[in-house]
Amino acid sequence: MHPKELNYQKAKSALSPAEKVGQLFMPAAFINDTEAEIQQLEKLIREQQVGGLCFFHSRASAATNYEGKKKVVYNANSFETLKKLIQRYQVASKYPLLIAIDAEWGLAMRIENTPQYPYAITLGAIDGHLELIIEMGKNIAMDCKAAGIHWNLAPVVDINNNPHNPVIGYRSFGENRDNVTEKAIAYVKGMQHEGVLTSVKHFPGHGDTDTDSHLGLPLIDKSKTELLKNELYPFQKLIDEGVDSVMVGHLSVPALAQGSTIPSSVSNDIIKGMLRKEMGFKGVVISDALNMHAVSKNYPIKGELEWLAFDAGNDVLCFAEHIKEGIAQILTNAKYSQIEESFERVWKLKERAIAFATSQPNTSLSDPSILNGKLASESLTLFKGSAEDILAFQKQKIAAIAIGQNIENEFFNKILEQNQFQIEPISITTITALKNKLVGSDNILLAIFPRQIKPANHFGFSLEELALLNDLILGKNVVLYLFGNPYFLKYINTDSAKAVAVVYQNFDMFQQVAAQHFLGNFRARGKLPISIG
Repeated sequence: MHPKELNYQKAKSALSPAEKVGQLFMPAAFINDTEAEIQQLEKLIREQQVGGLCFFHSRASAATNYEGKKKVVYNANSFETLKKLIQRYQVASKYPLLIAIDAEWGLAMRIENTPQYPYAITLGAIDGHLELIIEMGKNIAMDCKAAGIHWNLAPVVDINNNPHNPVIGYRSFGENRDNVTEKAIAYVKGMQHEGVLTSVKHFPGHGDTDTDSHLGLPLIDKSKTELLKNELYPFQKLIDEGVDSVMVGHLSVPALAQGSTIPSSVSNDIIKGMLRKEMGFKGVVISDALNMHAVSKNYPIKGELEWLAFDAGNDVLCFAEHIKEGIAQILTNAKYSQIEESFERVWKLKERAIAFATSQPNTSLSDPSILNGKLASESLTLFKGSAEDILAFQKQKIAAIAIGQNIENEFFNKILEQNQFQIEPISITTITALKNKLVGSDNILLAIFPRQIKPANHFGFSLEELALLNDLILGKNVVLYLFGNPYFLKYINTDSAKAVAVVYQNFDMFQQVAAQHFLGNFRARGKLPISIG
């Protein structure tokens, strides 16, 4: 069956029951696999007739391997490798494969040297200007098509109302349900305009937890009324807007499961009951990765988890690891009508996505620089102080310090083009020396570049470094620019700073925009999308 002839009515009679069940499976594919591993996946595709693949960078970078601390190898040619692998796997498949990837902030989430756009939390700081987010969605979709990808498993519509959340945080548009909803709708509209599928995640809401579901099962202990008012609100609005698919997370939500602590991804009450019946979703339901330890560790019998996830209402079984056994269990246990319903939904989704990709292809990657500049200008947030405070600060003798990045950065370079500052680098070995050198310096321009985007280990800073930062803020006249996750401000005594600006990203373009703000060339218009306790 040729891709241009991908038709549900023909497929309904042409595919065997085993092939139809195979179409519901979406195993992981890794860009940096060995030849032996590639051939093994080709064999799986041929023998089990899986319906699609979800691409990841490498086995070492998969989230469930974090605790193993496997080395992630940098591959400058990942994009070309990805394209070749997609073509190779398509050749191995009897029917066209539906190709998926997590590209929440662009292909750069998984692939080196590809366009990177801002994290959701950055977009959450933008007041209005939804047209910019729509444009970003279009660009990301075009990049997906350039690679041969049909399905972007994004956006995240979790409301991040727990500052200790270890895995969502910066991937969420913020803590306000309306802000999350309007930004997500704009993102989806941009993607849909270019014919690339989307998936809102992680149903029924992964924001209010301090557990990473890659490693354990989070508990959301809220009433159904609370969930409907907050966590479920964006999902309902996106469903009403006609979103392509919903990804179900691995979460324990007793209020939606008749008091049971069963994971949502294997809960009939949550998927068939809440999502399908009460919220009226008619599209494709995809599971979060079934290798995640929130569920995988609890089902040691091969194929059992795959069957339970399907029986609960998932149409697509993502990152299933026991496909042959899962197909066998589904064929044994499921009603024919149950298989046919899921097959119809998945095949029609595939039919639409591949037809669009065939009729409107794209071969070139986007240039994110101009759009990122606009997003940077609209998101930059003055958390403390005023523009007048910063301009008055400039009239003093200033020492400029960068923490977490080399002193040769775009932020300082752009400022130095018009002004002359004393600039001192800092590292863990020079803290004492720096303190001595700053004895006569009362005015400090402090640029902080958190070493990691996730909150573990104080965003990559030592306690000694945090103590130095707070000593400087308490003892000096400090203007601070934060190029990273705004939750980092939890560790900073911002009340004692003269001014604090949140830039959110460390991209060169964001640093250049921040320099223009410091120089007084525009006023900050962003609004912090989360609360700092």
